[in-house]
Amino acid sequence: MELGLYTFGDIHPDPRTGATVSPAQRLREILERIRLAEQVGLDYVGIGEHHRPDYAISSPSTVIAAALAQTERITVGSAVTVLSTEDPVRVHQQFSTMDLLSGGRVELLAGRGSFIESYPLFGASLDDYDALFDEKIDLLLRLDAAERTTWSGRFRAPLDDALVLPRPLD
Repeated sequence: MELGLYTFGDIHPDPRTGATVSPAQRLREILERIRLAEQVGLDYVGIGEHHRPDYAISSPSTVIAAALAQTERITVGSAVTVLSTEDPVRVHQQFSTMDLLSGGRVELLAGRGSFIESYPLFGASLDDYDALFDEKIDLLLRLDAAERTTWSGRFRAPLDDALVLPRPLD
């Protein structure tokens, strides 16, 4: 069994003092907690994604990269990457790069997003909620399976024998 924790980088007033930390402070605290999680022997930390003022993490891959650079053993991953509003090619490249840099300590958890704030922010229609995810997870899985990919869909430009690099370690 593996043990871990996850965070969305919540920014809420302290119930005793009413004080609210800044996003920068919350991000520093998250990185400190990830280092501590590694020190106490936890196996995994998941980094969530939100695009709202009450959460500090809108770019989980950036926080994951920082955490991986500051640790040696613990696995760090997304919880989740909102794939419906991302480009699967870019996501695959980002996570493959982190995989190479960290020696295989990164994990990608792709999801639709139960909070919907990213859809209008990135120009996606909620009318396409299911179709967006289905198409993008299909492409992400193809990218993971092969170095070269030919693919076409409704929500992204087609790929014609595209070489998508780097490849992850495993």
